[in-house]
Amino acid sequence: MSVEIRDPRFTAVVGEAVQFEQLGTGFMFTEGPLWHPGESYLLFSDMPGDHLRRWSSSGGVQTFRKPSNMSNGLAWDNEGRLLACEHASSQVTRTEADGRITVIASHYQGKELNSPNDIVVRRDGAIYFTDPTFGRMEYYGRKRDCELSFRGVYRVDPNTGALTLLADDFAQPNGLCFSADEQRLFVNDTERGHIRVFDIRPDGSLGNGRVWAEPKGEGRGAPDGMKIDSGGNLYCCGPGGIHVFAEDATCLGVIRTPEVAANFCWGDADLRSLFITASTSLYRIRLKTPGRA
Repeated sequence: MSVEIRDPRFTAVVGEAVQFEQLGTGFMFTEGPLWHPGESYLLFSDMPGDHLRRWSSSGGVQTFRKPSNMSNGLAWDNEGRLLACEHASSQVTRTEADGRITVIASHYQGKELNSPNDIVVRRDGAIYFTDPTFGRMEYYGRKRDCELSFRGVYRVDPNTGALTLLADDFAQPNGLCFSADEQRLFVNDTERGHIRVFDIRPDGSLGNGRVWAEPKGEGRGAPDGMKIDSGGNLYCCGPGGIHVFAEDATCLGVIRTPEVAANFCWGDADLRSLFITASTSLYRIRLKTPGRA
């Protein structure tokens, strides 16, 4: 069974069923898929393999960067430059137009970040990212002690580059995404198994944090990658696959993936393809409602 339908609205968003197309396999642990709309290619990370790969319909899977400091979450900034969360270096970096790599964030109050994990960019250019400790564990990163006593959510100011701690009360913050109007920020907690939502204040800080939903069900997996489609539906990895929530936080159903899913993104010209990084493989499925670029 490719889908688990919990609410009739699911069929208009995803469909009555999905067909998984395996685009590549044999990887160690895939993460961080990112679609390039202008050039029609996908980037994705293989953290344990220390390998950042590129997929396109014409070229298949190729090396984009190796070594990659065990990169995880990826994003484009407002100038189209690549941002990468690096597990091995505990940094957020930006690849400049000439190929140089600039460090965007590495320390907070003189202490090394844990291991930046996932990242999003607001329309005003502000960068928000999560900083759990997964990249300081064996296999998913490089085992070493933490310098910080908490796992935080941060913002990088678009004008000054200043790093601000927004929240420090997560067990393991992971996936994050903005609401369609960018007035709220959703952040999930892998260890606690829930999704929180915050109001974004005029200065970019967060307030009024509260639990919004809990991805529940049968199968392996926990809250991880998370994004919102063009209809305002929130997708979040969880037990058994990718859980789809309506704007009112009702779980519409679950896309049951062949392997444990860590992350996903929309792509192809119509943004109706969902590219899924799931353990050792990269998959693609087709949906009814388009995603967001």
